[in-house]
Amino acid sequence: MKKIFLVIILAHLISNNLNAQVANTSYVTQYGEKVLQLSIIVPINIKETWKLFTTDEGLKKWIAPVAKIDMKIGGSIRTNYAENKTVDDTTSIKLDIINYIEYEMLTLKVNLNNSFPPEAKKEDKNLQEILQFVKVDDNKTKIISTMVGWGQGSHWDKAYSFFEKGNDWTYKQILKLF
Repeated sequence: MKKIFLVIILAHLISNNLNAQVANTSYVTQYGEKVLQLSIIVPINIKETWKLFTTDEGLKKWIAPVAKIDMKIGGSIRTNYAENKTVDDTTSIKLDIINYIEYEMLTLKVNLNNSFPPEAKKEDKNLQEILQFVKVDDNKTKIISTMVGWGQGSHWDKAYSFFEKGNDWTYKQILKLF
């Protein structure tokens, strides 16, 4: 009986561990445009998942210790990884809120800061992150992050590589909450 119980617990732990990873399903469209796509499944309902992305408190739990959101179309998310900085500091990250469908989708305009190659920053007009929230069941939500609008050239390749690594790390921070 103990052996069966241990096998059940082990199977449950393995099953949860398999879900607790970031899936990279990036691709190039038939039109030659890069798409950076990562997804995770979190063990909370869709409304709680939505709050992680749309409230100051939610953002501070996983993305950055300094976070401020003006949750509306035309609003923005501003974050800083340094606790001693403000959201108005030049090292802050600003994402404009293009649109959203509550509990389903949030589209952000990615504004490259001074950490990126000047050529990419100058050319950046279309870089966006589309966040989709998909109900898996009453206690699980799939988050799909899709970044589109990449430019061409080695400076854009560097930006893409940065976001590929950075977004993977960022979504692992969400998973650490659980």
